Amino acid sequence: MSEISGIINMIKPLGWTSMDVVRLVKKQTRQKKIGHAGTLDPQATGILPICIGQATRVMEYIIDSPKTYRAKVFLGEATDTYDTQGEVTFSGDASWISKEDILKQLQSFEGSIYQVPPMYSALKKEGKRLYNLARAGTEIEREPRLVECYKVELESCSVPEFDIEIVCGKGLYVRSLAHDIGESLGCGAHLKELDRTSSGPFNYGNGVTIDQLEKYCNNGDIESLLFPIDFPLLQYKAGMVQKEKWKAVEMGQGIYMGFPLDGDEDRVFYRLYSTEGDFIALLKPDNTRGKWRAHKVFRQ
Repeated sequence: MSEISGIINMIKPLGWTSMDVVRLVKKQTRQKKIGHAGTLDPQATGILPICIGQATRVMEYIIDSPKTYRAKVFLGEATDTYDTQGEVTFSGDASWISKEDILKQLQSFEGSIYQVPPMYSALKKEGKRLYNLARAGTEIEREPRLVECYKVELESCSVPEFDIEIVCGKGLYVRSLAHDIGESLGCGAHLKELDRTSSGPFNYGNGVTIDQLEKYCNNGDIESLLFPIDFPLLQYKAGMVQKEKWKAVEMGQGIYMGFPLDGDEDRVFYRLYSTEGDFIALLKPDNTRGKWRAHKVFRQ
C-alpha cells in the first residue's frame, strides 16, 4: 500500500493497551509511521485517535485538547494502583456518605488543581518508568502537577459507587482524581471503570471499532476512515496563498498575511492552504507585525 496520511478515530476495547491498537492499525494499513494521541490504560475504553504518516506531526495538538471521561468510582477501598488492578492499601466505612457529601467534594476538584500522579504510571524519574519502580517495590515522592479540571459532574450515585463525567485538560489522571476524592471523604476510593468519550474533535459519533477497521482494510477502503491532517486544527484561523508563495513558506521565510495577532503568542497558529484547498503549513507569528512564519510544513 502506498503511503497515506490522516487520523483514524479508534475506539479502544477493554483489555487492550494503546500500543495494541497502534500495532493493529500498522498491520491492517501496512504503514510504518503511526502513533496514538494520548494513552489509555488497558482497563479503560474509549476514544484513541491514531495518527498516520504526516498526521503524526499534529498529535501534540490532539493531546493538548480537552478530554471528556465517564468514570465509575468505588468508595471504601483505596488501592496502590488507584484502580481495580492493585492491592488494597486502605479500607474505610462508606455507608454514611450521602449524595450531598459527594457533590460537595466534587466541587473542590474543579478548576486549576494540583494533582500527584500515581506511582503506577508511564511517567519517568531519572529515565525509569514509575510503574517499573512501583512493581519493584520502590515508591518515590512525586511532585504535584498543575492540571485543569473544567468540570466534574455527578451522573448517578448508589453508595458505595457513583458515576461522574469529567472534562479536563492534558495531564490529569482520573485514577488520581478517584483516589483523591476518597481521601477527601475519609473512606478511601479507587477507579472502577473509565471510558474516554471525547478527545478534542474526536468522539464516539465519529469513532471506529476494531471490527470496522478490519472490514474497511480488507475491502481496500481504509482512506474513507481517515480524517484529514488539519481536522484537529480547525479552531485556528485560516488563509490561502498562491502557489508561487509556497517556496517561501517551505524555506522558512516569513510572509505577510495581513492578519492581526490576537492572544497569547505561544498559542496562536494560522492554517495555510493553497488556492486548490491543500493544507500547506501551520504558521506562527514572526517578530515583525503582520508577518507569519512556518511552524510546520506538510509536503504536497
